[in-house]
Order: sequence, then C-alpha cells, then structure tokens
Amino acid sequence: MPQSSAAPLIGSLIRERRLAMDLRQGDLAERVGISASYLNLIEHNRRRIGGDVLARIAQVLQVDPALLAQGAGGALVDDLRAAAATSGTAGRQAELDRIEDFVGRFPGWAAVTAATQQRVGQLERVVAALNDRLAHDPHLSASLHEVLSAVSSVRSTAGILAETEDIDPDWRLRFHRNLHQDSERLASGAEALVAYLDGTDRPGDIALAAPQEEVEAWLAERGWHLAEVEAPGGRARITAEVAALASVAARKLAQTVVDQAVQEASLLPDARLRALMDAQGDDPALVARAAGVSVISVMRRMALQPGSPFGLVICDASGTTLFRKPVEGFALPRFGAACPLWPLFTALGRPMMPVTALVETAGRAPRLFRAQAISETRLPLGFAGPELREAAMLLSALDVVPPKAAVTPVGSSCRICPRLDCPARREPSIMTDAG
Repeated sequence: MPQSSAAPLIGSLIRERRLAMDLRQGDLAERVGISASYLNLIEHNRRRIGGDVLARIAQVLQVDPALLAQGAGGALVDDLRAAAATSGTAGRQAELDRIEDFVGRFPGWAAVTAATQQRVGQLERVVAALNDRLAHDPHLSASLHEVLSAVSSVRSTAGILAETEDIDPDWRLRFHRNLHQDSERLASGAEALVAYLDGTDRPGDIALAAPQEEVEAWLAERGWHLAEVEAPGGRARITAEVAALASVAARKLAQTVVDQAVQEASLLPDARLRALMDAQGDDPALVARAAGVSVISVMRRMALQPGSPFGLVICDASGTTLFRKPVEGFALPRFGAACPLWPLFTALGRPMMPVTALVETAGRAPRLFRAQAISETRLPLGFAGPELREAAMLLSALDVVPPKAAVTPVGSSCRICPRLDCPARREPSIMTDAG
C-alpha cells in the first residue's frame, strides 16, 4: 500500500540517506531488524512505516526521526522552495527538481537553510512594520511639522533683522517679539518630539517597544506592584497576564520578574517591609541589614510597593539597563547609553560600597533627586566561573537642597542633554545648535 500524501517520500529520504552512507540495502535491513524485501518496499514508498521501525532506521542512518517523518514533500521543502523563489540571485537558479535529493542527503543543512529563510521573512516583516510606523505615524508627522515650521519662522525673522538696517523701532520690537515667541514654540516642539521619540510621555504605547519596554508597560499598568505573589493561588492571575504579552521574549522577561518577586516577597513580605521602613527610615542598607537580605532586593521591594514614590534603575556590568521604573522629573532613555554621571555607574565600579548623591536633572525645569546606589556581585558558577555584577539606583525627589550639600548635574543621555559644558559628554546634543 502506498504511503499517504502527508509524507509521500519518506522511503525516498531513507534510500538517499542510505546511499550517502554507502550502505547496502541488505545491511541496513539486518541492522534495523527487518527483511530486505520489506525495506525495499519502504524505500519505494509502497509500505507505511511505523514509529518504532522509523526510529530504528533513523538511529542507524544517524538522522533525526522527525526529519524523515515530515517527508521531503512537507513544510521543509515548502520553505526551501520559498527560499529559492526569494533569493534573487542573478544568473543562478536553484535546482528545484533536486530538492528531494538535497533533503535526503543533507537533512541537517536543509533544516538550517529553511530556518534561515523563516528568520529572513520575520526580519523583513519587522523592517516593514517599523518603516510604516516611522513614515505614517500622525503624532510624529505633526511634531516634525511643528518643529520645521518654528525653524522657518525664526530663520525668516532673523534674516529680516540681520539684513535690514533702517527698520522702524516699532517694527523692530514686533520682530523681536515674534522671534521670542517662535523660539519658545521651537523649544517646546523640540522637547515634545524628543519626549515622544524617547518614550517618556507614553508608557502604555508599545507599538515600537522592545521586550523590556513591553514588560515595563505591563508593570506600569499594574501600578508597579505584584500584590498577588503573596496571596494563595495569586500567581495564576499573573501567569495569565504574562501569557497575554505580545512577544515571546517579553513573556520570558516578565516571568523572570514574577519569579524574582515571589522569592523576594517570601523573604521580605510587604507588611514586614513597611514595619522596617517605619523603624529604620527609607535607608535600604539599614532595612536590608534588619531583614537579612541584599540591598538591591530591598531597593526593588521599596520601588515596587503600591503608590511608591521611588524610581529605580538596575544595570549589569556592561552598563546596560535591565530594569527601569521611572519617577516624575527624571527621564530614563529608551535607547542608547544613559548619562555617565549617574551614581549608578559610580557604584558599578565599587562593588558593595554604597554611593549617595544629590543630582539635578537638565532641562527647562530642573529637578532635584537623592540617588542611592550600590553594586553587588555573585558567582553563579563558583570560583571557577565569571564574576557577575549588578548595580541598582534608587531615586527619590527632593524639594530643597540640604545645607552645604553638593549637587551633581546629570542628564538622561547625551543626545538630549542641553548641557554643552558637561565634561562627560560623548556626542553632540540634538537639543542645541551644536547638535
């Protein structure tokens, strides 16, 4: 009986693989434990092949049974045909009539080629989606139009003032007033555009979000608190929310956050944390000592309480941010490197040494914050493995500067920081004429 159309060429694949290994039909049949005549029928696609026999044949032929089971007429060949159709190689045409031979002789390479084709397709779809968003986003278009309009007005007015010597004093005053108003409009439009592109004003919009941003948007919707981790059976609801996240990577990151929250809540429940903060104040080192847990763990628990006024940034040894809980007035960059003057990075180079600093943000309305930072190390593979560092910075807003306190000016990132005289500047800012 011929094999079904779902896998019509399993026998052909077996034959091609056997010939590639220089095995005689009788030798393969003997090693598999079937008759040579039965193997001959299989190789000519005239007999169905059961799972046990297929597994034994695959073991002798040193090939994954799944590659034989799907057959050369299945999805693997479809992907290879798609790869050939979209390769666009000028002057060269893939041998479509030999796909079955290719899969039979080199099933591993065939699978790699098909997987590469699938990945190329995924990346092309991502590029198309991003291009469409950048080209047709109405908010982005309106913001750019506002900035360009203000630039044209400023340039026109400035040109008149520079090129005309005998302007009536009243008209000169009008031009100066227009120049001031257009400059204000330009500054506001530029700040709005940067805020939009940097994501600081739209935590819930994740159309262009990376997995980390998707997780942070989910936490923001929950008020940055996972109360269910302390309730019996409460993880079921959180698990359902995690499963609803858009990307696989975001779901994995979110699950890591949940697992970490469960572990830290078991060591330091909300009620005990609040009691320790009432007794010790908001010094995470004192709370950590009283609770017998790590300082970074306490910082995370303090920042992820309901209605918490604290912001939190966590990074690894490379300085890459792993977690960001924003606090009003302290902009956290979406892309690229953050301000190198953050106490977070000072602590990164001084493991287990606390760093406390008063920082003032850049911008038209500077804000004052107290930053408490520390770096901790761990050896997941013991002394023989690498040392991993993680640094955290807890942020809290201040209304006044304490007497005789030194204040460090900081920014979000160099690209949107207006402080031209900053000694740590890496690149020009787009917020100034020098950008």
